[in-house]
Amino acid sequence: MKAIKIIVEKHSDGYIAYPLGIKGIVVGEGDTYEEALADVKSAIRCHIEVFGQEVVEQDSPVLEAFVTEAEVIV
Repeated sequence: MKAIKIIVEKHSDGYIAYPLGIKGIVVGEGDTYEEALADVKSAIRCHIEVFGQEVVEQDSPVLEAFVTEAEVIV
């Protein structure tokens, strides 16, 4: 078992979740936070099963993840 950092985004039509430190594209979704988290965990297990343990970065460079907002002139 390995702890994997997961980003969960809330949108107007539900939640999207994706892991950090996994090679490839893995996404989960759901109507609730819990559903999206369960879905992405299932997708991670499937991704590892199909592509092998090599897709999991052993020493992920991500120590923490933050959400911030900044104004940008466009």
